[in-house]
Amino acid sequence: MSDETTSTGPDLPPDHLAINPRSPYFNADLLQRGVGIRFKGVVRHNVEEYCISEGWVRVQAGKTMDRKGQPLTIKLNGEVEAWFEDLGDDAPVAKAG
Repeated sequence: MSDETTSTGPDLPPDHLAINPRSPYFNADLLQRGVGIRFKGVVRHNVEEYCISEGWVRVQAGKTMDRKGQPLTIKLNGEVEAWFEDLGDDAPVAKAG
């Protein structure tokens, strides 16, 4: 496991995770487990990257692409909660605080 998971526990997602393989926060093993994200009380399925401690998510800005073919993203600030979906409905939730 990576350093991020040892600080939050084995059943909690890391504080910072991204789905883009180019990101230093990408972790394929954790993403295969399925990570649920709740942003401002709403479950979101379009999150590209998140940070629980800093309170933000990064989502794709429509279908717009940059000059390298990567999707343009927008950083939204607010309360972020994350959990592993493979643990079921009673999974422990990682949140700031």
